[in-house]
Amino acid sequence: QIRYSIPEELTRGAFVGNIAKDLGTDVTKLAAANLQVLSDSDSQYFSVNVNTGVIMVSERIDREQLCGQNPRCFLHLKLAIENPVEFYRIEVEILDINDNPPEFPSDEVSLRIYELASLGARFPIQPAQDPDVGTNTLQTYHLSANDNFNLNVKARTDGGKFPELVLEQALDREFRAFHHLVLTAEDGGSPPQSSKIRITIQVLDANDNHPVFDKPSYGARLVENSPLGTLVVKLNATDVDEGPNGDIRYSLSSHNSAALRQIFAIDEQTGEIRVQGNLDFEEATVYEIEVEAKDMGSPTMEEHCSVVVEITDVNDNAPEVILTSFSSSLSEDALPGTVVAVIHVRDRDSGEQGKVLCHVSPDLPFQLRKDYEHQYSLLTSTRLDREHVAYYNVTVSASDMGNPPLSRHTILPITLTDVNDNAPQFEQASYEVLVAENNPVGSVLVTVSAADPDSEQNSRLSYSILRAGGTDPGLDPTRYLSIHPTSGQVTAKFPFDYEQTTYLQFHVEVSDGGSPALRNRTLVHVFIVDQNDNAPRVHFPRAGEDSATQFRISPSIVPPALITKVVAIDADSGRNAWLSYHLVEATDLGLFSVALRSGEVRIMRALQETDASAHELLVVVRDAGEPPLSTAVTLVVLVEEKGPEALQGSEARAADGGGLPTITLYLIVSLVLISTV
Repeated sequence: QIRYSIPEELTRGAFVGNIAKDLGTDVTKLAAANLQVLSDSDSQYFSVNVNTGVIMVSERIDREQLCGQNPRCFLHLKLAIENPVEFYRIEVEILDINDNPPEFPSDEVSLRIYELASLGARFPIQPAQDPDVGTNTLQTYHLSANDNFNLNVKARTDGGKFPELVLEQALDREFRAFHHLVLTAEDGGSPPQSSKIRITIQVLDANDNHPVFDKPSYGARLVENSPLGTLVVKLNATDVDEGPNGDIRYSLSSHNSAALRQIFAIDEQTGEIRVQGNLDFEEATVYEIEVEAKDMGSPTMEEHCSVVVEITDVNDNAPEVILTSFSSSLSEDALPGTVVAVIHVRDRDSGEQGKVLCHVSPDLPFQLRKDYEHQYSLLTSTRLDREHVAYYNVTVSASDMGNPPLSRHTILPITLTDVNDNAPQFEQASYEVLVAENNPVGSVLVTVSAADPDSEQNSRLSYSILRAGGTDPGLDPTRYLSIHPTSGQVTAKFPFDYEQTTYLQFHVEVSDGGSPALRNRTLVHVFIVDQNDNAPRVHFPRAGEDSATQFRISPSIVPPALITKVVAIDADSGRNAWLSYHLVEATDLGLFSVALRSGEVRIMRALQETDASAHELLVVVRDAGEPPLSTAVTLVVLVEEKGPEALQGSEARAADGGGLPTITLYLIVSLVLISTV
């Protein structure tokens, strides 16, 4: 803690002290450490030059306005330095200068004094007020020269001085009815300042006894916040005169301030003083009440006494929590021990009741560190995770040590800002998609979806397709597929053909918008589903587009002799490639038959002379798809005496002397084997 002393009313820019010199540090270090001066008061009376380390006056300082009549006046500052965070307490004592003369409430006062007033009778004069303190405040009074009165200055317990005129020589109204005096009030400044009041005294005739209190002073003790109407003390004054001259009325003297008159009231008949306002120990610890008792004579005679009321403190003020520094947003990667707020606490009560303890909930990742008396720092105690808890309401509880204790709770809302510490995660480790061939261009095959618990830019995802390992190098997925970068929808660029591609796999990569970006991948398997898009194709017997294949049989052929076999294949797969053979038209449907599955054409009965010599058969080959596709082939069977009995067509005739072609031979062998099986 550093202490300086300066007089009040210094001009702006006046030198207060060199903080760099007093801290024993280099000025350049202070400038680099972001030096700040924080004041406990509402006004910023001081400023600091970070280049020189000099503290200067920045606003006019009126000691009387700041501290009133307190003998000592201080302004407290806090010096804050960053990197690392340090605080120094600076105490500046404001010294009084003699800038206020004593002043009487008025320029003239009139007194009416009975001529038979007793020697030594005292007549209070309204005192002069000087807001300065110490030697600069009111010190003495001087009374102008006269024959009848002397001056007595009464000192109060609070340091106040009240002038009284003391009758030293008996008055004679017939000799002099009026006395004109001058009272001068003078302070102790250098040079001293003074003011004057004219006193006019009228000498009256009549009532020759004044009231007398049974005590010269009274004392009482009350606790603060006593209920309205609480009895403070009951005064008792007597007057030996009779009738109206002995009838006493009590009242508060004009010496009392207006504030005191609002707190206490006196019953003019009984002399009871009661509480009528709020008693606050923090505003005043003792009250001195000036009371006067007047009789009803003519002229009225009066007597004065004082009542000293001491106020006892009770714990009636809850602690105050003041945020000196606070940041409502905090990065989630802040290290433990990071300062979030600097808190100042105070309690207007005194003693143990003014001591304050602060704490926060142990369930939160924050803790309080006591920097010095009345100041705490709120720190992070553990690592933070915005994805787990994004927002905290930290309640700082301040409790005093009174009985019962009073407390105050201040809520500090703290929002965690995001850092890119989470990679995107796909909903599935891999995706399997069944796609029918001949799909429309641009159709959505699959939608991949990933989530990132980060926020804002760190959670904005972008999708892309990568070639997966193990895929046929000729099948680059980006040739066939595209992906929407934000929705994750995978669409086809071309229709798929099951007969060319049955399976495709690729990786989809997702990256977030953080810096640096975090990535993840998932594997997508695409299975092409066959559609019935290929009609059966006849491989044997071969025929032109509009021609029929001829076969010759002998009239003596024995049923069920094999004439030929229709062989067809279908490029589709599964049910779409299951073929069936049907004889739909024939010259004589009862003469020939076609095997449903093998396609073998056989004669079913012996030929007769009445049968035609040429028979035309229409064989349809149909697959099992939905809807089914088919192909028709026309066979012409000629009955000739010298024709081959089976498996001889126009192709056989064309190969007269050279035998069967190789491919035909293979087909015949295959047909025989299949038929045998």
